[in-house]
Amino acid sequence: MALEATTAARAQTKRFIRRPVALLLAAALLLSLLGLSGCGGYKSNYHAVGFVHSNDADSAFMSFYSFEGTMVFRLKCKDASARIRYTAKLETGALTVTCVSGDDETALFTLRDGEEVQATGGKLSPGTVRILVKTDGKCENGDLTFALEV
Repeated sequence: MALEATTAARAQTKRFIRRPVALLLAAALLLSLLGLSGCGGYKSNYHAVGFVHSNDADSAFMSFYSFEGTMVFRLKCKDASARIRYTAKLETGALTVTCVSGDDETALFTLRDGEEVQATGGKLSPGTVRILVKTDGKCENGDLTFALEV
């Protein structure tokens, strides 16, 4: 009888320990999956050679020998009358630059083999402004500069 009581107590203890351990493992798995998936925002993803870039609150630039993928710059707009002044040149390949400000997404320009551009544009609202540089395949020998100006 004492043996049966001991066996029953051990079984109850195992059930008592298994449930919290299983819950902790499930919670850890869920948190790790959320961490791996990111927050669903804009992310840079690229392969580059001879790549130099910088990003400040009101300006950004990138220069490369070879670049393929997406680069995301974040600027801080303080005034709704601000615009983006940009210059860009590309020797070979094709790329598109898009500006995302608030709920507005505006295509700034597209460059192809040997083209250059220098202009001011973009519909901006105060807050974070994202500049997305996306290539269509591999691009070579490019320089892009962006600056907020009021």
